[in-house]
This record gives sequence, C-alpha cells and structure tokens, in this order.
Amino acid sequence: MTTKRLSKILAWISPSSKGVEHKKSNQPSEAPAPAASVKNWKNLPEFDDLPMFKNMKGCAWEVWGKEDQLGTINLLTEEAVKRAAAEEIITGTTVSLNWPLQFPSKPLFGRKNPEIKMIPKAPRVVRDDEIHINTQSGTQWDGLRHFGLQEHGVFYNNTPQHAMAGGIIPIHDPLAIDPALAHIGIQNWANHGICGRGVLLDMVRYYTAEFTGVPTVGNTFQDHKELPYDPWTTHGLSVLELEACADKQGVKFRQGDILILRVGFIWKYQNATQEGRDALAGRPETFAGIEQSEDMKRFLWNNHFAAIASDQPALERWPTPEGTPHMHQTLLGLWGIPIGEMFDVEKLSEVCAKTGRYTFFFSSWPLAIIGGCASPPNAAVGNLSLASNFADQLM
Repeated sequence: MTTKRLSKILAWISPSSKGVEHKKSNQPSEAPAPAASVKNWKNLPEFDDLPMFKNMKGCAWEVWGKEDQLGTINLLTEEAVKRAAAEEIITGTTVSLNWPLQFPSKPLFGRKNPEIKMIPKAPRVVRDDEIHINTQSGTQWDGLRHFGLQEHGVFYNNTPQHAMAGGIIPIHDPLAIDPALAHIGIQNWANHGICGRGVLLDMVRYYTAEFTGVPTVGNTFQDHKELPYDPWTTHGLSVLELEACADKQGVKFRQGDILILRVGFIWKYQNATQEGRDALAGRPETFAGIEQSEDMKRFLWNNHFAAIASDQPALERWPTPEGTPHMHQTLLGLWGIPIGEMFDVEKLSEVCAKTGRYTFFFSSWPLAIIGGCASPPNAAVGNLSLASNFADQLM
C-alpha cells in the first residue's frame, strides 16, 4: 500500500478506537458498537485510492475497520437518517417494495420453491402458517455471507470460507451465541436497520417514456417506445446510462443514498404468459444488469452509496463476459455493500412519475437470522413528497 493511500485511510480511524482491548463476552456477536454512531465518514477515499487485496483492486476493509461487520451500512448514521426523514417525509404516501413471498413460483438459480403451508385448527377459529423458503428465492438482500472472493476463499473482511459452519445449527441461549456462527451474519444489518434516503433510477421509463419535467395533473408519463434491451437477456447497463437517467430525473446523489434501479424484470414478468414465466427456471439464467467495469466500480464507490438494489434477479449483467469476475465479489466481498434483488418497484415507478420526484425515505428491516447470508428485505418507501409545482396544481 502506498504511503498516500495509507495516510488517507488512517485519517478515518477514530483516536478513541486505538488501543481498545476487545474482551470476550457472552453477548451475541454483532457489529461492534457501530462506527456509524461515532463517525461522520467525511472525506472517504476515491475508488482509485483504495488498496489492493492480492490481485483485486478496491478493497475497503481498512476503511470500515478490521472488526467491522456492517460494511457500507456504516454510512447510515443517525444524522443521515434524520436528514432523510426531515427532507423526504411530507405527504404520508407509502409504497411496499416486497414481491409476495410466493413469487416467483419457480425460483431461479436452482433455488427451492417457496412453500407456505396454511394450517386450519378447526373446530377452533384459529389458523397457523408454516413458511419454508430459500431466503434468496424472491425479493432479497444479499448479505456479507452470500458471495465471497472466489479465487481466494474468503468472504468480507478476510473471513475464511472454512470458518463458517453449514447445516441446521440449533441456538438455544440468546446470551451465549457462538461468535463464529454469528460473524458477518445478516442479523447485524437487521439490528442496525437499512434506513435513509432512497433514489430510484427508472431505466424502463427513461427508455420507454418521455421525461418532460414534472407532469401536469392528468398528464402522466405514457410509455411510447420499446425498451432497447430485454430484461431477461444478458445486457450490461453502463455508467453513462445511469448518469443520463439521473440527470433526466433531476437526481443529484449524495453520500449514504440507497440506490434502486428499475431495469424491467418484474415489469416483463407481470406481462408475460405463464408459459414464459415457467420457462425461466428451466433455461440458463440470462439477465440485464449493471456492467462489470472499472468505471461502474468507480461510479458506485465514489458516490458512496450505502446499498444498491434492483428489480432484476441478479443486480449485475448475467452471466458475466468470459474472464470477467462477478461484481458481487467487489460489492459484497471488498466493500460490504448490501445487494438487493427482485425488489418490486412497479408501484414506486408510478408514484415517482406522477410526483416528478425520485427521492424518498427508504426503510428496510431484514430478518434477524443469526449467521444468515440473505433475507427478505421487508422494505418500504415512506411519505414521498410532491414536486412543488405539481403540488400547487392540486391545491
């Protein structure tokens, strides 16, 4: 590591954290008293200033700290959440971003079909449900235990693959949880919450509808062009496309934003035949998504997003071009940024188009699965505010 890079990284280390003795405890292993509560994370490094991990460029482990289990969720400080709430919570409108657990009925990537067993308990007027799902069969957050650095056999923050147990592991005492079992588990994000300012980049509407500023009352955006790519076919979205969409929508990014992309998977799924939907699970997975380029890595890191989600089954173009590493490795393994997939943003797209506003308060509370690698997000957008000139027309 160069002296210049090291000096930039050392600048964020809290003096109070030096020399702190880490004592063993019977308390559940979670992220250390989150850095998000004691740091403001100003002057973060650019992508090109991040050190290498072996042959991989852009490792952020030293940014968040050697003991960190939150990754970019550190950016969702109390101040960031409070600012987002103050600026975005205006009207009381709320939108769920969760596809029902039953969808897709035939999951992709060989995952288990969702099973919801409904149990009547007659003659009593009582019912129970039993749910058996793969946590990545539908709307999901990919967690830090999901996808590691394939060539090097480690997950986020240099956690060895062999250090993680598999199988069904009973946990009986909430005050005596094995730290190795809980390490970088998704319960850390569940305990912290993923809340802040959300930003939608509506690529489908960008390509298929005219953006002419804020629509007048009764004159919403109408689809009038064909999408120039198939969401169910391998296609890479470039930084230039994302930036052009943001510019057209009037979006200016800021540190800690939760970036959400509407690329078109669920939009197409809803309009496909059942035969077409069922065929998805029986063919090789091919999907549109962000390209695996150095420019894309710079765009995502240098904007310092806290999380990134999409309506696609894989956030990134799938499969990757031959010889190109998966972006999952950089996002999850090197940065610790949550990856959201199959978020249902169809209603959100409608609301944003009608209001002319593409930022909102975002809230997500994943399941507190100790040692979990993923979770349904339990995500929602809260209280979108209307653009001022559109709101005036409603008065």
